[in-house]
This record gives sequence, C-alpha cells and structure tokens, in this order.
Amino acid sequence: MNDLEKTESGIQSSNDDLSKVADGVFHTKIVFVNSYFVDTPENAPGSFVLIDTGMPYSAARIKYAVENRYGAGAKPTAIVLTHGHFDHAGSALALAEEWQVPVYAHRLEMPYLTGKSDYPPQDPTVGGAIAQMSRLFPHGGYDLKTHIYALPENGEIAEMRGWQILHTPGHTAGHISLWRERDRTLLAGDALTTMNLDSWTSQITEKKEFCGPPKPFTTDWQAAHRSVEQLAELEPRVVAAGHGQPIDDADTAEQLKELARHFDAPRKGRYLLSPAIADESGVVSVPPPATDNVKIAAAGIAAGVLVTVLTRRIRNKGEK
Repeated sequence: MNDLEKTESGIQSSNDDLSKVADGVFHTKIVFVNSYFVDTPENAPGSFVLIDTGMPYSAARIKYAVENRYGAGAKPTAIVLTHGHFDHAGSALALAEEWQVPVYAHRLEMPYLTGKSDYPPQDPTVGGAIAQMSRLFPHGGYDLKTHIYALPENGEIAEMRGWQILHTPGHTAGHISLWRERDRTLLAGDALTTMNLDSWTSQITEKKEFCGPPKPFTTDWQAAHRSVEQLAELEPRVVAAGHGQPIDDADTAEQLKELARHFDAPRKGRYLLSPAIADESGVVSVPPPATDNVKIAAAGIAAGVLVTVLTRRIRNKGEK
C-alpha cells in the first residue's frame, strides 16, 4: 500500500484514491463520477460491497483503489448498481467476470443490463454544460450475462445488512438509492447531485450544492421530483451522490428539503411534460424529440474532446 494513513477509527485510507464519506463508507472519483466502497464487517472481516463501477475502461482504476484499501487480491462480496447508465455500469461486466461476484440492480433496470433494451435517448436540448457533453455520450444498455441479479422486493440484500435499498425512479425507471438509518447516511446515486452539472465552472470547482438529477438523461421529471421529496423526508446527515462531493453539513437535511421544495427541473426538453414509458421489457415509448436548432457548438466539441482524452487515458492505464 502507498500513501496510506490511519484515521482516528483505525481505518486505513488513501489520500490519492479514497475519501471517507461516513463510518465504513469511502468513495473514489473517476473522471466525473463516483464509485463507493461500503465496508460490511458484520459479514466477514475485511468484506465490502462496491456501489457503481464508473465509466468503461475504469476497471483498473477501481481495482487499484480496492487493493489500496483492502489489500492485494481483495474483491467485494457484491456489486450494486444504482442504475445502468454508462458512467455507473461501464465497468461492471469486466469487474464481475474477474472477481466472479454477483451484480445487483432493480428489476426495472434489468432490460438495460441483459442486452434487451437501450435507454431512452438523452436530451441535449435541456441546456447546460452536461447537456452539451451528453451529445457525445452513449445511451445503450449492457449485457452482464450470468452476473446480474434483480434486487429483492424487500429492499435488502444479505451482502449489505443494515442498508435499505430505496426505489427512486425518475432519472431511470429502476434507479435506486441506499440508506443506512443508524447514522443517517444516504447514497443517492443520480436521484440528485451534489454539484451543478449545468455549470461549466462547477465542472472544475465541484462547489458543493444540492441539485436535481443529471438533466439530459432524466426521462421522467415528475417521478424524479417525487424521489427527491422521498429522500428529503429521511432527513439524512450525510448525502453522497454519483456526481459531486459528499455533503455532511450541520444543515444537510434542511438543504435537501430546500431542493425538494424548489426542485430544479429544466425549463424545456423532450421529457419535461411527457415521460418515457418503460416496464420490465425495457423502453415502451418515448415522446418525440424536442426542437433542437443548436448544432454541436465549440464548447460541446471541446467538452467531447476532453471526455475522449480522459477515457483513453483510463483505457491505456487499464491495458498496462
């Protein structure tokens, strides 16, 4: 292990690769999305669960963080996906095949993780930085083969005792968040963000603030609002999301309630008034595309080049 230090609780963490979110919960950032590591010592000493797997070609980066935290040859007892978008499930198959561990997702995400359906198309007409970048992002599904399992309807899995799995649809039909009541820790996935993805400045500074889910890939805004209201009612002490740094302020619960009261849905867009319809088979119908007179602007091209370069760096590192 390198660059490791002891915390007050005796837990080892890496300044370069892992940051502590709450007791036994750590995260690492890969380009612009977070993966989480949840210790589960009640199952076995040193055991843990991985929440979300980052973008394609992120497997080497995640394995490096795992070995820094848990030791050479370590692997989780399971992988849990908050949803199947490319930046959250991009390395799930590679990791599951190497580690031979189950991957869990909500049953309504299964069509996109078994090769049966692609997600509804993203909507760049909502405007903002992430919308410009989204023009170059994929919306296809994955086939995780024999590794994928639907989460139990009771919202619990044996690998994560003490955590409740909450269905928080809107961003996707089968999106989930994870809640630990004993210390009021919330892993929100993309049900919300803790940075303003619409701001080019925030893409660099990652200023902490509660915002709604990533706009161009959210396909049911009424459901997304209800999900934020559901999470706000929990009054969490710590909130960690798929994008942005964790928020653990003294008034975290009130900040989240403020987002629920003043939910920041887009002012325009394909899915604003008519959601995509999906069921256990995948996408059933989508509204017609919104009028988009904007061609890929210079900012969008620059953003696409940046994402491509960073992705290639991840790929190259993984191939070494």
